[in-house]
Amino acid sequence: MTDVNENDVRADSDTIEKFDVIILGAGINGAGLFRDLCLQGIKCLIVDKADFGSGTSAAPSRLIHGGIKYLETGELGLVAQSTLERNLLLRNAPHCVEPLATFIPSFSLMKGAFAALRTLFGSTTAPRSRGAILIKIGLALYDLYGARHRVMPKHQFMFRKRALAEMPEVTPRIVAGGIYYDAKISRPERLVWELVRDGLDARPGARAANFTTLLGQQAGALSFRDPTGREWQASGVLVVNAAGPWIDDVNATLGTESRLIGGTKGSHILLSHPDLVRSLKGRMIYFEADDGRICLVYEYLGLALVGSTDIKAADPENVRCEDDEIDYFIASLRSLLPRLHFDRDQIVYAYSGIRPLPASDASQPGLISRDHSAPVLEPAANRPFPIVSLVGGKWTTFRGFAEEVADTILARLVRARTTSTQMLAIGGGRDFPVDDAARKAWIAARATKTGLAPQRVSMLLSRYGTTADLVMKDAAAGGVGETELTHVSGYSAAEIDWIARHEMVEHLADIVMRRTTLAIEGRLSAEALDEISRIAATSLGWNEERRAEEVAVVCAHLKQFNRVHL
Repeated sequence: MTDVNENDVRADSDTIEKFDVIILGAGINGAGLFRDLCLQGIKCLIVDKADFGSGTSAAPSRLIHGGIKYLETGELGLVAQSTLERNLLLRNAPHCVEPLATFIPSFSLMKGAFAALRTLFGSTTAPRSRGAILIKIGLALYDLYGARHRVMPKHQFMFRKRALAEMPEVTPRIVAGGIYYDAKISRPERLVWELVRDGLDARPGARAANFTTLLGQQAGALSFRDPTGREWQASGVLVVNAAGPWIDDVNATLGTESRLIGGTKGSHILLSHPDLVRSLKGRMIYFEADDGRICLVYEYLGLALVGSTDIKAADPENVRCEDDEIDYFIASLRSLLPRLHFDRDQIVYAYSGIRPLPASDASQPGLISRDHSAPVLEPAANRPFPIVSLVGGKWTTFRGFAEEVADTILARLVRARTTSTQMLAIGGGRDFPVDDAARKAWIAARATKTGLAPQRVSMLLSRYGTTADLVMKDAAAGGVGETELTHVSGYSAAEIDWIARHEMVEHLADIVMRRTTLAIEGRLSAEALDEISRIAATSLGWNEERRAEEVAVVCAHLKQFNRVHL
């Protein structure tokens, strides 16, 4: 693996480094495109004003899904692409994407059918109820669209008695239910980083810079300020604006006005609720709340993840899960699962983000298309390069979106595609042991070689995929011990040290919120944060003042945006 500092741009202020493509924004869409272009031999620079995957890409429902609800809005092409990409991600990222059986209850037989037909043909009023007949038709279509590279079973449909036998805690008000299959992603923020890492490894000369501010452009040269305060410049034949909900702001900084984004807010909460987790039986419940909006609940790393709201919003800097959204989630759960107890004390984490959806006059946020587009702003008198803006999209379809945009860019550069990403493993998914026998053999071989307990090797494999080989090799060669941390079970000083030194970490939050899932799992305490920060400080050369500041920033962020008090 290439050392971090060889890939992080730190050019002198009086030089302009030349690239084929500059990508502004390192969320899932920007990172996916960066990887694709680097694999084609294109010299790329990717820059983000914060950390890789720290914006909207860190705030999804953590699902990899085909978008069954898009059937009723007539976005059949999006369903076809989404189901294909879901199946491909199950193959290409098996270290963090896994199948998720989903139970969808119905509270009537016929309701919603005619409203769905109206929406399918262009009505702007969404159906407020989805009856059993409509759900059955939808599941059959979903199976049909998911046939390409199918890796999961087809749906099951059942009436009330059998449905309640399968999910006994669900309200007896249901008349039927279906079970179909989608997928979930355990570590979306890590996958963004892995895409960036894959790109850097694929193309010598490619560069990545996080916590780097775009200052503007003049005569085709873009000016940036890095985390040290130093300013530097870079130029590209073409610039991609992958800034998500900040797209219009970035275009303005480049001297071009646009109105491309009309985002909606999605919030989620995580509950410590063992009874709820047990009742789910490893399934998600994808259900219609009393007001007709769609909600979901499923097990995520031992907790119950509940989401999602869909509210028009335009301020991605200060978005958080508000009290009325929490009230809505709790009321919806109480209605769906009346025999279980729900209250605010069970919340261990909350988060929210702005979906970078296209500007729309739709009467309801749920009707704004989740499809993607890449409009091009051609060169202007004060800007010699075109800007391609990545608008919309969803987590699941990032690879397909990247492929489409990469092909457009390659055509403009008069270059040919040399590598397909369709069946290409991502990061720690490379050579991942996918069946039980292969997994046991992989773990046994590493346990023998490293002297680590098989349970520890298994944990590292689950956390990092086959990148665990590098973590274990580094731990064996270095002086940082593999002893478990005092205040965080299952993590070692060697593991934190490796992340800090090898994964372009700038801040403590990068470790606890994105390279690991410590924060969202609710596993941080003041003592744990102090212990982790001391390891990071040694690895990154922080003095005591910097270390204390990093701890304070994390605590303030968790309190303000995630309802976590340390």
